[in-house]
Amino acid sequence: MALQEEFEKQGRWLFKRRGYLPLFCLLGGLALYFLDNAPGVRQVKYQTWYETGCLCFSVIGLVIRIFTVGYTAKNTSDRNTSGQLADSLNTTGIYSMVRHPLYLGNYFMWTGFALLTCNAWFVIVYSLAYWLYYERIMFAEEQYLRGKFGDTYLRWAENTPAFLPGLRKFRRSDLSFSVKKVLRKEKNGFCALFLLFALFHVSGKLLQAKHDYNYYILFAAAGSLLIYLVLKYLKRCTTVLDDAR
Repeated sequence: MALQEEFEKQGRWLFKRRGYLPLFCLLGGLALYFLDNAPGVRQVKYQTWYETGCLCFSVIGLVIRIFTVGYTAKNTSDRNTSGQLADSLNTTGIYSMVRHPLYLGNYFMWTGFALLTCNAWFVIVYSLAYWLYYERIMFAEEQYLRGKFGDTYLRWAENTPAFLPGLRKFRRSDLSFSVKKVLRKEKNGFCALFLLFALFHVSGKLLQAKHDYNYYILFAAAGSLLIYLVLKYLKRCTTVLDDAR
């Protein structure tokens, strides 16, 4: 099998399992975080500020995802795992600056957790693993789009970076921003982000036998869980979050 077909095959396989890499990152990061916060280990100076900075780094990724999802058309691949899906080609808005904004957002979100370990080698290894993992997925997606949209896709891809945004290339989206779609699609990531940061934070304090908790993180986690439960109810039991997209 030629490399092109091999990469595409691997990418389709990884696409259906693309949620696994963050779990491995989380488990590895949590293990290193426990070691870093074990009794007798020198602690990071200004730990509260550092944790808040890591959280902000992850929130940047969440904002990128929200901005992307809010302007996407109906029937495009977002969190589905069955296969690539695209009834139309997004070339405006954030897609005028970068071809894979959702994966860029994911990278920021999970790098925030990797940074919590205070281990530069872990961050580097995670970044390399992320690139190798998602490179195949991006290749498979682009082969799908190339086959479906032909020259239209090729013209867009030729002028749009794959992963590092070209900010000067921005063109306003042809679609209006859908708050309802964001609330439907991104509630899981929003809640998980703050709950996981709270898990890291509380675990570290328990290991250190300290009680100087960062209540901003804890309140944010509690609030995100409450918002998630409300949105889950609205989606399942009402039509409040329904829209054409």
